[in-house]
Amino acid sequence: MSIFLNVLASSEELAPLVLPAPVFPLIAAVVFTTLAFVTWSFRDVANRQERVPSKAGDAHGTGH
Repeated sequence: MSIFLNVLASSEELAPLVLPAPVFPLIAAVVFTTLAFVTWSFRDVANRQERVPSKAGDAHGTGH
C-alpha cells in the first residue's frame, strides 16, 4: 500500500495559480455586491413616470 501512496504523491503536480486561493471568493463577493447595488439602484424606475394608456380605449376598462 505504501508503494501506491508514494506513486500517487510523486505524480501529483500542483498547478500555479495567478492569485492566492482566498482571493477568488473575495473577487466573487465584490462582483455580486456590485451587481446587487446596481439592481437595488433601479428598484423604483417603473414608478418614476406616470402611466399613459397606449390606446384610447385602454383607459376606461371595458376589456374589449
